[in-house]
Amino acid sequence: MALSNSLTSPLTSHSSSPLSFAVPRSNFVSLKSLRSFALSCSLNGAEAADKKIPIEKRFPAFPTVMDINQIREILPHRFPFLLVDRVIEYTPGVSAVAIKNVTINDNFFPGHFPERPIMPGVLMVEAMAQVGGLVMLQPEVGGSRENFFFAGIDKVRFRKPVVAGDTLVMRMTLIKLQKRFGIAKMEGKAYVGGEVVCEGEFLMATGS
Repeated sequence: MALSNSLTSPLTSHSSSPLSFAVPRSNFVSLKSLRSFALSCSLNGAEAADKKIPIEKRFPAFPTVMDINQIREILPHRFPFLLVDRVIEYTPGVSAVAIKNVTINDNFFPGHFPERPIMPGVLMVEAMAQVGGLVMLQPEVGGSRENFFFAGIDKVRFRKPVVAGDTLVMRMTLIKLQKRFGIAKMEGKAYVGGEVVCEGEFLMATGS
């Protein structure tokens, strides 16, 4: 007795042997394929849902751990050299993450450069050092705004230009503190859109 394109049946023929039929491999769909299909459908559905939300409502604002008034109470810098707008994460005595909103109204753009506004690399480094100051000028570390200095930089690299309209996100982490000598070593990275634009090592000094 012969059947084609059928699954194995529990029925038996009039003979004592059970019936058995081969099923072509092309009739099976792998579990991996099903998962890939489900994931694709899920992503397409999420994209469709995002498109229904106006773009101005899709991206939440950065959190505020320290606002500009609190920053001014810690850092001695003032316009036009205060280059930190908001602290969005802070771990006492360890690290800080802050932002600098880069706008065409920044006073360095008319000269750097008139036809292509790019934030000077030295000011990116200065902004990162100020974020480092927010870590150092705290009771957990023992720094004082009266005797705190930016002492040096090493291994600084500029990866991409920062232009008007960008939001510079800077993370500074304390990696070594020698209180006896008043020297601190920090690691810094700055990002735009999640990509590193500047990084380096910083030395901070406390004392006369």
